[in-house]
Amino acid sequence: MIQKLVVGELETNCYLFYDEKSKQGIVIDPGADADKIIDEITCRKLVIVYIINTHGHIDHIGANAQLKKFTKAKLLIHKDDTPWLTFFSSASADAFLQENQILEFGPYRLKVLHTPGHTKGSICLLNQTTVTDNNYIFTGDTLFCGGIGRTDLPGGDEKKIIESIRNKLFTLPEETIFYPGHGNECNIGEEKKHNPFL
Repeated sequence: MIQKLVVGELETNCYLFYDEKSKQGIVIDPGADADKIIDEITCRKLVIVYIINTHGHIDHIGANAQLKKFTKAKLLIHKDDTPWLTFFSSASADAFLQENQILEFGPYRLKVLHTPGHTKGSICLLNQTTVTDNNYIFTGDTLFCGGIGRTDLPGGDEKKIIESIRNKLFTLPEETIFYPGHGNECNIGEEKKHNPFL
């Protein structure tokens, strides 16, 4: 199950991704509104295994500390974005995400793709649970429906974000659904045809 919660002034997508049977799950990008996220976790009786930041901007990490205290889950981020945790006085990471790393919880498997450009340590999470269920990915602020992440902040690089999208995301099957850090979900095929930035 994927539950999207829109949080904070910048309307960031925080995702609860969990298994209904075992109740194990993860929180992706708890950017704000910790109470709202915690209420959903409590209502669904979830056991959160990981808190994952797709990158280190404040609108994606703002509720890290509260979520970590409540869930006791491990906080994961790419090493290249750890300076943002310090800068924004977030909780510290328990481990660092690496390219091609596999994260497991309940019956699920997510593959980490390092996609620098929006920030140095931006990552995407590709579902690899089964052959037939391998058609969605969480893209953070790397790829949006009709857009890409901004590259004018420290660590941003327009050339790299375009390379990340073309070399890693656009090689996925066109029917792959992506869940971005802001806005609605879309599919890779539509972005290849119509995204004006690519």
